Amino acid sequence: MTALELSKKYKTLLEKNGINTMLRLAHFFAQLDHESGLVVKRENMNYSAERLLQVFPKYFNAATAQQYARKPEAIANRVYANRMGNGNEASGDGWKYRGGGFLQHTGKNEYKTLKERTGIDYVAQPELLLNEADALIAALDYWNRSSLSLLADKDDLDGISDVINIGRKTAKYGDSNGFADRAAKLKLYKTVFK
Repeated sequence: MTALELSKKYKTLLEKNGINTMLRLAHFFAQLDHESGLVVKRENMNYSAERLLQVFPKYFNAATAQQYARKPEAIANRVYANRMGNGNEASGDGWKYRGGGFLQHTGKNEYKTLKERTGIDYVAQPELLLNEADALIAALDYWNRSSLSLLADKDDLDGISDVINIGRKTAKYGDSNGFADRAAKLKLYKTVFK
């Protein structure tokens, strides 16, 4: 589904959540498009040994990368263990609370926050983020609790990208992953939502 189709389908929900101007719509959908291609999904985690060493060098060396290669659940449990509210590697929390939805919400703490703020039990049922409406509800909640509409009003792509990708606004311009793609998508969506 395209951003324009999603914006029409969920017009009431978007307006209720303050995504109601051209700039806000353009920034919101540019970020969702970059993070998920506007497709509701869960993080795949199916990496080769070579790619594990590139993406997660903190968690793997040459030997462990070979052991974990192409084992998505084991990879998630290792790289997300003991952080973001997750338990240790054996707990299975890394896989259970891996990225999900349009914005790839990650970590048990994030799922708990979504539950507290929306009343929907994403902790017990993280797979709900595979539902389009739930994925949009979660994305809107994150957007609003992070005050991203205020940054959208200032056309601050760097600030929004930092908060979504890094978790906070940084001093360096363009340091979020995929910044060039985010910028290209924003340029496109400014024409779509003009």
